Amino acid sequence: MSALPTNHPSEADPLIASGQRVIQIETQALQDLQARIGPDFAQACRALLACQGRVVCTGMGKSGHIATKIAATLSSTGTAAFFLHPGEASHGDLGMVKDGDVVLLLSNSGETEEILTIIPALKRQGNPIIAMTGRADSRLARVADVHLDVSVPEEACPLGLAPTSSTTAALVMGDALAVALLEARGFTADDFARSHPAGALGRRLLLHISDVMHAGSEVPRVGIDAMASEALVEMSRKRLGMTAVVDEQDRLLGVFTDGDLRRALDDAQIDLRAVPVKELMAHSPKTIGAQQLAVEAAHLMEAHKINALVVVDEDRRVVGALNIHDLLRARVV
Repeated sequence: MSALPTNHPSEADPLIASGQRVIQIETQALQDLQARIGPDFAQACRALLACQGRVVCTGMGKSGHIATKIAATLSSTGTAAFFLHPGEASHGDLGMVKDGDVVLLLSNSGETEEILTIIPALKRQGNPIIAMTGRADSRLARVADVHLDVSVPEEACPLGLAPTSSTTAALVMGDALAVALLEARGFTADDFARSHPAGALGRRLLLHISDVMHAGSEVPRVGIDAMASEALVEMSRKRLGMTAVVDEQDRLLGVFTDGDLRRALDDAQIDLRAVPVKELMAHSPKTIGAQQLAVEAAHLMEAHKINALVVVDEDRRVVGALNIHDLLRARVV
């Protein structure tokens, strides 16, 4: 197995200088781009806000990769979008574009033949066209309904060939569109979570207590007349670190926890087989409702330094129970 070089380059190292030069060039490109955010940008946003269908993003080569990313960002922030390969569009995939769609076309040169080929069909169907190019005098810029200028002074590639600054500018323009639309629509963290149910935010915002709690026979409970020893057996059987103490209508009267048990064991005068659980239980335990968010349970446990909660309905009938391990398994905490 070969080892990585262990030398320590100085600040004069040409590799470091090259990396710094790229960042400097692309930073300047973005500063220039910011100055061009104006009426055309606002017009593009209004066209996208008025879209009755989806936003169709398309581009060839590196522009296609950027278009794919823009479509993904739009979709996750409240604007339905998808990527269409322009080469495939001319061979049947153009049928994916419907009357109410807005089409976002990316081409740095503005002369990409695969893009220009599909424009007549889009015009005939009446789809609004937003073009993102690096040349305001290009054919694509001239035929578009809205043109967004993403030109850059120079590419970071010293040969001026590999798309670098130009793709960065197009990507940032796409982000600017997505965020402007997000804010205009009042898109919230809850909305974001609905499109990211597998993510940490989705789990925090979408999981309810009913999704993670134990219910039915899995809920530890004993009657108000039970001995502390019976409560201990129930706690051990259900393994939640506590048991609810209920009346004949299953209404919560108190909770007996492993903390209560430890305190009782420290008292030599207490015989668990002879003392009723009601003398050792907490009479005003913290509870939570089944329709509350799981993250609220985590907050409640943390605030009161407890490890388990009883879930009750509006009449304080016991409907479930959960502990910190249930929240950990659900990756809420």
